[in-house]
Amino acid sequence: MSGSKHRLKAIENVRTAVSPASFWSIDDAPGEIFGSNVFSKAVMQKRLPKPVFKSVMSTIEQSMPLDPEIADIVASAMKDWALEKGATHYAHVFYPLTGLTAEKHDSFFEPGGDGSSIAEFAGKTLVQGEPDASSFPNGGLRATFEARGYTGWDVTSPAYILENPNGNTLCIPTVFVSMTGEALDHKTPILRSQQAMAKQAERVLKLFGHEEPDAVVSFAGAEQEYFLIDRSFFTARTDLLSSGRTLFGAKPPKGQEFDDHYFGAIPERVLAFMFDAENELFKLGIPAKTRHNEVAPGQFEIAPMFERSNVAADHQQLLMVIMKRVAQKHGMECIFHEKPFDGINGSGKHVNFSLGNATEGNLLLPGDTPHENAQFLVFCAAVIRAVHKFGGLLRCSVASATNDHRLGANEAPPAIISIFLGDQLADVFDQVAKGGATSSKEKGTIIIGADTLPVLPTDPGDRNRTSPMAFTGNRFEFRAPGSLQSIAGPMVTINTILAEALDHIATEIEALTADGTGFDAAVQKVLELVISNHGAAVFNGDGYSDEWQDEAAARGLPNLRTTLDALPELITPESIELFSHYGVFTEREMHSRYEIAMEQYALSISVEAKSMAEIATTSILPAATRYQTELATNVASLVAVGVEADTSTLDEVSALIADLRTGIASLKAALGADVGGSVEDEATHAGKDLLPAMVAVRTAADALEHLVADDLWPLPTYEEMLFIL
Repeated sequence: MSGSKHRLKAIENVRTAVSPASFWSIDDAPGEIFGSNVFSKAVMQKRLPKPVFKSVMSTIEQSMPLDPEIADIVASAMKDWALEKGATHYAHVFYPLTGLTAEKHDSFFEPGGDGSSIAEFAGKTLVQGEPDASSFPNGGLRATFEARGYTGWDVTSPAYILENPNGNTLCIPTVFVSMTGEALDHKTPILRSQQAMAKQAERVLKLFGHEEPDAVVSFAGAEQEYFLIDRSFFTARTDLLSSGRTLFGAKPPKGQEFDDHYFGAIPERVLAFMFDAENELFKLGIPAKTRHNEVAPGQFEIAPMFERSNVAADHQQLLMVIMKRVAQKHGMECIFHEKPFDGINGSGKHVNFSLGNATEGNLLLPGDTPHENAQFLVFCAAVIRAVHKFGGLLRCSVASATNDHRLGANEAPPAIISIFLGDQLADVFDQVAKGGATSSKEKGTIIIGADTLPVLPTDPGDRNRTSPMAFTGNRFEFRAPGSLQSIAGPMVTINTILAEALDHIATEIEALTADGTGFDAAVQKVLELVISNHGAAVFNGDGYSDEWQDEAAARGLPNLRTTLDALPELITPESIELFSHYGVFTEREMHSRYEIAMEQYALSISVEAKSMAEIATTSILPAATRYQTELATNVASLVAVGVEADTSTLDEVSALIADLRTGIASLKAALGADVGGSVEDEATHAGKDLLPAMVAVRTAADALEHLVADDLWPLPTYEEMLFIL
């Protein structure tokens, strides 16, 4: 089937398709099914002996070491529960540095001596598995011939049942490490960083008189943005299939300029998908709470409630898997790429985070009078210091070839990492810097003017969607992560830099009080120093403005515009010292992650460039030349009968075809260039040579899309993909 016929067939399929009914039974009340497929606290309490249950819960809730003696008992109970749920296999699920989820399935059943089968699942099998460590990205930590790697049970993240029409699977969240114990995944460092942050946070709490504080943990809740398009369009676009974004596509006559999609009525087909996706998420204990249309046509958002950051990271990965599966059942494709459509707002994964424990609650809750809440001010000051001192690392934690298409545009925060406090906190810290805070701006009210409407209370400060790190009432929102990435990377960085900041603050307070300074005076002094030394990171204005670029430079804030600019932050002496000091990464692990990130950047762009060259050569150029031939034939037929022909369209098409041929030739030459053997050489070539060559090809192709006859154009258009759903 030719490209144009494929496209027209795709349009016909969408227009004649009957939207599938939800496969969620109305009898399945969300409150009743929530966590039904999770080996949860309630399940463990019912199935485990009391001493074993208490031991497991002390590990989960109080961060106590896991007792290895209980593994067999837990494994047996977990197996029985899984078999009752219809599971035939179990899988250690881990999160390698591909950014995707990995799993290896093994059957519970083994042959018995009498020809029957026996269900087996021992404690050692629960605790440890062994996938091939050299077959995943490892940045040189494992050579090809050094294949051994281990998965290890993460008891803090609950096991769950993944349903399939042909049999269910018990999934066990695990870490993934090399034979030498080096992290090959995203989970290991988030657990290490959580532990490092907790140690320093508990030091601070003890200074405030909490003698035996519960273990402090970081909490996270990520707002997940995504696009939905019909699968007929998706399968007709090989660029979407290979790279997750459209490499060609002219802007539609109508985009998002009317602001009519944001928070609009959710299309019926999409709402059916949302119901079913949330139903599946509820079964897995993932607390999906909010759903709505996003700014761009075809774009939507789902937001879960807060969870411990390591569990939230696991659930985010699982959420993406579930949403893709459910979308396909509804004849749609769920796209998580940060920028699948050029000129249309991209998608982020805004990571809301806070710190807290069972005894003190949320440590980033200011209360109504934050100027009187010294404990809150100390933890908030720690965030300010961390963001200012390690802004480059925060930018690095969200760096990728895909997120580069989004960061810095008027749809996402700029590449300059700053912090927004809002009017109330900015005023309080300004008072602190001048010698002591004595007041806080109070909440206001809005009188709407209609007697039948209530008076609405307002927060003492507005929100700022242009800030990469914004305080939003009782938490900070890190807006820079991309929709495709795991939140583990940003949370590892946040936990670690907060560990350093809290360590610094605790040490300073301890030193001052040891010299005879009163505790309140010591806290005031340390807060003054933090604001004086790190207040440059606080910016409450418009992060999209050109003026902010100049002001940020004057403040000394880094502006790391691209992934190539940001990744070296991973291997600076300061970064290596930070992560090694707090036991999050060794120097070898830091360098391995740098190598992997560079390699994946180069590979992502290389795949896109190869796909673009192929599509341009085999689909777009033939379509354009056929149209050129039609135009030339028409002109020739008119001239032959003595009629003056208008050749302006033919001339324009011919010039663009020449530009397209030139662009394709340049792109192919860049793809074939010898650029050296290092990952830095490959990444630099991708960013400096391939991307500009791709822009030239796309510019000519997109211009041709506006001219070539519709029945000849081979690719589903933006107008079709975004508005026919």
